[in-house]
Amino acid sequence: MALTLPDHWMWDHWIVDDGERYHLFFLRASRALHDPERRHMNASMGHAVSADARGWELLPDALVHSDGPSFDDKAIWTGSTVVKPDGGLRIFYTGISRAEGGMVQRIGWADSADGIRFERATSEPIVADGRWYQKWTPGYGYDEAWRDPFVFLHDDGRWHMLVTARAKGVDIKHSGIIGHAVSDDLDHWEVLPPLTGPSAFGQLEVCQSRMIDGRHVLVFSCGSDMQAEPGP
Repeated sequence: MALTLPDHWMWDHWIVDDGERYHLFFLRASRALHDPERRHMNASMGHAVSADARGWELLPDALVHSDGPSFDDKAIWTGSTVVKPDGGLRIFYTGISRAEGGMVQRIGWADSADGIRFERATSEPIVADGRWYQKWTPGYGYDEAWRDPFVFLHDDGRWHMLVTARAKGVDIKHSGIIGHAVSDDLDHWEVLPPLTGPSAFGQLEVCQSRMIDGRHVLVFSCGSDMQAEPGP
C-alpha cells in the first residue's frame, strides 16, 4: 500500500526499523507552490510509521525549517536515520539557510526518545572542509554541495557518514565525490578526505553503502544533466 499526499509533492525517502515499527521519512512540499522546481527551497521532512511496512500512519512532520537565523532556517533536505545505542532515533539531515539564499548546505541532527517528536540536538552543524571540498563564494555559480548524509555503524566500531560533495577546482560535470566523516559517539564528528575522486558525474546524490557478498557496495544517483559526455 502506497503512502500518498495528493496536495504535496513527495520525493527522497528512507526507512528505519526501530525494532517495533518501521519509520518512513521523506521530503515534502505543498503543491500550492504550483511550480515543482520551487519545492526544493520549501521542503520539510515528512514522517509516517507502520507495523508491517505496508499500511502507513502519517505523523506530524519530523522536521521543518527553524525560525532562524540558523543554518537550517530555509529548508530541510535529505538525510538518514539511525537507532542510537540508548534506543532513541537520531535523524541526520541537510539544512540550508536564508542568509546565503540556500546556496550553502550543512548537516545537522535531531533526536527523539518516543519516535514521534524530534528535537534538534546541535547548533554546530557539520560543514565541508575547504582543504578537500569546494566551498561556495558569491559569484561561484553553483551551490556548496554538502548534503544527503548517510550514517552507519562500520565493522571498525565507529560511525561513518557519507556525504554528497564536490571536489575543489574541477569542472562541474566531473566534480561529484563522496565526502566522509567519522565519529565514535554520534555527537563529535571529524571530517576526512573524500572516499572517491572526480569522475564522469557532477553529483553523487543520496548515496548509500550496503554489504553484499562480503563487499561494501556504494549506490548513488545522478541526473542526466549532471553527467559528463562519454570520453573516447
